[in-house]
Amino acid sequence: MSKRKKEQVSARKIYTIRQQDLPLSCPTDDMELWNAHPKVYLPIEKTGKEICPYCGSCFVLKND
Repeated sequence: MSKRKKEQVSARKIYTIRQQDLPLSCPTDDMELWNAHPKVYLPIEKTGKEICPYCGSCFVLKND
């Protein structure tokens, strides 16, 4: 079992999300939570793009 290193919240500014990653929340499961803002769910399904109101991270939904 391999462990991936988690990244800090908003370490990047643009994140690509796939259908299998839904529902989308920020911070995501791949982000460290020790210094994160409160978890917020983002309704990316309708628009294909959402911006987190806390950290400004931009999420783009990739259609597979």
